Amino acid sequence: MSRFEEITNIITGIEDDMTKFYEKGNKAAGTRARKGLQGLKKLAQEVRLEIQDIKNNG
Repeated sequence: MSRFEEITNIITGIEDDMTKFYEKGNKAAGTRARKGLQGLKKLAQEVRLEIQDIKNNG
């Protein structure tokens, strides 16, 4: 699986929870959304470091 697909899967996975939280006020969905966003943040940092390493080492 490519890195882009991983990011897309995380975003797709939290889409319903974001909707439930913001439109319906579901607090548990907000917790799940925050967890997903934290995973996205971690993955984004990994990708950033990977890109930097590839760029610097050819």
